Amino acid sequence: MPTTSTRLWVPRRVLVTRSAAGLPHTAQILARCSDAGVPDVEFLSSDRLTGLRVRDDDRATYARAKSTLAVVVSPPSKRKLQPIPPSADWRVDLAEGCPAHCQYCYLAGSLTGPPVTRVYADLDAILACMDAYVGAGSVTSSSAARAHEGTTFEASCYTDPLGIEHVTGSLAAAIAHVGTHAFPGPVQLRATTKFGAVDPLLDLPHGGRTRIRASVNAHGVAGRFEGGTDPVAVRLAALGRLARAGYPVGLTIAPIMPVDGWREEYGTLLDAAAAELSGADLTVECITHRFTPNSKDVLTGWYPRTKLEMEPELRSRKRGKFGAVKYVYPPDEMRVLRAWFAEELERRLPAARLLYWT
Repeated sequence: MPTTSTRLWVPRRVLVTRSAAGLPHTAQILARCSDAGVPDVEFLSSDRLTGLRVRDDDRATYARAKSTLAVVVSPPSKRKLQPIPPSADWRVDLAEGCPAHCQYCYLAGSLTGPPVTRVYADLDAILACMDAYVGAGSVTSSSAARAHEGTTFEASCYTDPLGIEHVTGSLAAAIAHVGTHAFPGPVQLRATTKFGAVDPLLDLPHGGRTRIRASVNAHGVAGRFEGGTDPVAVRLAALGRLARAGYPVGLTIAPIMPVDGWREEYGTLLDAAAAELSGADLTVECITHRFTPNSKDVLTGWYPRTKLEMEPELRSRKRGKFGAVKYVYPPDEMRVLRAWFAEELERRLPAARLLYWT
């Protein structure tokens, strides 16, 4: 299987809001979109996104939104950074939405309206906010085990920044800013991706301050439920190239599912990662599959023929700190999964650091 070719999403149309139209980053985005051959660019007369819904047709609305890139100014809430445990101290959003078609999509229960991808044109203002949060986090900043990472900023909570990088340039700008800016303390930018187009990132002045992780999974999960993404082999090869360019890297194994033959499939995945990432500064994050009643409703609307298991009677019911219900694997099944991954990560990737299991 080829491990270097990657798919590049090209939106069918771009919407530019009034407030975003005159910003420098917008001009760069539009130049990239022109180079990519985007056929339709529309400048809106207001900051309200219009024309996203197809009347009485949820599937057509989904398709239209997924093929649209909106260039907008971030709301004030995006410049008031929020904690994002267990991944990082703070969430810094470069965009919101993703062009992929993952049938378990975590954004389904978090974002409202049609799943259009919004990129923030006021990127400089967003990056300038980071200074005020250095040293003030509760995940790495205050952890003896992870303090060496510095204050961590997660850039992929609500998007896959590499999946849209060729038409936004936002991730490269963020990496260069973090790599060269004089922060009041040590920092690390973090990003996770299911894509492999890393060439524009390799020669950036990253200063070792950005850890890029590949979101990876067993073939029975990735091959079945992760539409519109690059194959796992391409993601791992890209991660290896980043590591050889001096980046610290990571594996986000998510969402872990006990599919048929899961031990063999995840073992094959870990062996492939070990072969590609020997000698890398490598971390691992393990996230099991979960869903909420709302995300199930949204996902079954988006993917009515999905074979993804989302049966509440097969799960344990948990409540978050704000009372929200989510369904996770039962305790006995979770213990088996966790014990296997702990043992096999130690055996197959002994130099990697397991950051958390959830």
